[in-house]
Amino acid sequence: MEGTSTVTQSLEELLSQPGRPRILVLGDVMVDRYVWGDVERISPEAPIPVLKVDRSEDRLGGAGNVATMLAALATDVTLLGVVGDDDERTRVVEMLAEAGIATDSVVRAADRVTTVKQRLLGGAHSHHPQQMIRMDRETASPVDGATAEQLLACLRRDFDRVAAVVVSDYGKGVCGDTILAETIRLGRKAGVPVVVDPAPRANYTRYRGSTCITPNRTEAGGALGRAIDSPEAGLAAAEDLLAFGIDSVMVTLDRDGIAWADSRGNRRLFPVHAREVCDITGAGDMVAAAFSCAMALGADWAEACQFANVAAGLEVQRLGVVALPRETLLAEWRAKSAPVGSASLAETPSKKVGLDALLVELRRRRDDGQRIVMTNGCFDLLHPGHVASLEFARRQGDCLVVGLNSDRSVRRLKGPQRPLVDERDRAAMLAALACVDYVVVFDETSVAPLVGRILPDVLVKSAQYAESEVVGHEIVEAHGGRIVRCPIEGEYSTTRLIERIAQAASRPNHARKEAA
Repeated sequence: MEGTSTVTQSLEELLSQPGRPRILVLGDVMVDRYVWGDVERISPEAPIPVLKVDRSEDRLGGAGNVATMLAALATDVTLLGVVGDDDERTRVVEMLAEAGIATDSVVRAADRVTTVKQRLLGGAHSHHPQQMIRMDRETASPVDGATAEQLLACLRRDFDRVAAVVVSDYGKGVCGDTILAETIRLGRKAGVPVVVDPAPRANYTRYRGSTCITPNRTEAGGALGRAIDSPEAGLAAAEDLLAFGIDSVMVTLDRDGIAWADSRGNRRLFPVHAREVCDITGAGDMVAAAFSCAMALGADWAEACQFANVAAGLEVQRLGVVALPRETLLAEWRAKSAPVGSASLAETPSKKVGLDALLVELRRRRDDGQRIVMTNGCFDLLHPGHVASLEFARRQGDCLVVGLNSDRSVRRLKGPQRPLVDERDRAAMLAALACVDYVVVFDETSVAPLVGRILPDVLVKSAQYAESEVVGHEIVEAHGGRIVRCPIEGEYSTTRLIERIAQAASRPNHARKEAA
């Protein structure tokens, strides 16, 4: 077994490579529908809360969620599944297209309905919304013969192009015995890993020959007929499940991490980092997606398990199922893998994110009812005036995003001699401040395009500018946000600091000594 530092370096290199492996996802496609509102009273008709709905959102669930997660992890995804002949089918196709996932292997079956899981979430008195009830519509019987033949034809057509296969079995009729057996046979013949997220209450003999199965503790306990109440019990369960003829078993243990065992005698526990759990929905899908992504990139089982563990930990901090970009998981991997006390200035900015990753994070925070604040600037030679303005901005909401001009952008604004500090270190200094939640670098001369993507609830700028002079104010106000002008603290100015330094450097040596 390789040392931790070698594993960390190897996986980081794999995840940082530009390649996009193709991964096939087979399974039950669903729509996860979220309906948000406020609960302000009890119904006069019955002792039940009245949900005053203000918005709703559809997301891909089941195998569709796994496919979306893999697409966010910078893989090329082929989704093989079944939808009904109904309006939700159209919604599934639209969402797949938005995620960049091909739809030519999604089979329409006239005798079925598209599975929909609708969750009603209510908040009260500014509290975070909580799930009140879930309503399901589905066809759970096995697909008919004609539909199964269409699935097999698509499977055989697509298989020779894939680096890994994920089977997302929710027991809704798509992953029948014939389709499963053919998928596993093709995988073993081609040397392609087949990772199975098993259905609840499944007979695990159906997964014989697969590379890995990823049951949670409840599913594994159900298959073995016993409770799994400790990490050691999880490890024993993983070993016992190998008896079903599976190459390796990963039992996810929520707060206890992951237990892994394989048929060659390897066994290991992967403890989880302590986190605040918001919602466990989607954690199992994220484990399967992250593990398969790492395997498709060439990781070994230990690296892939560790990566899946980090990914699941991030997922449970989000409300509902949220696809996380590879760069977000890579940043978290680096942060969790760094030795204690080893952080340097250049390593500090785990808060520094790309725009795509930032938008995912902000959507999660908005789902939690948080107000997003944004400010921007060059922040060359960070000084007390900057710090005061950033702390003021953070007090205007729940999350502060700092838009940072890139080096090229600063040169266009300030001239060829600026910036004095490059964008990496400027981002690191900003990220080190407790009041800053995210730093995103932008290359345009104007911040308006970035404001248009982020759409903050509050845009903060110095009081030296009139509200009408704040770049992006029209965008924010049209979206229902507001502009806040920050009071000017002291006489600090980067330009004046540079001038003072230049003047001090030009004095004779004896004058500098006397001044000192």
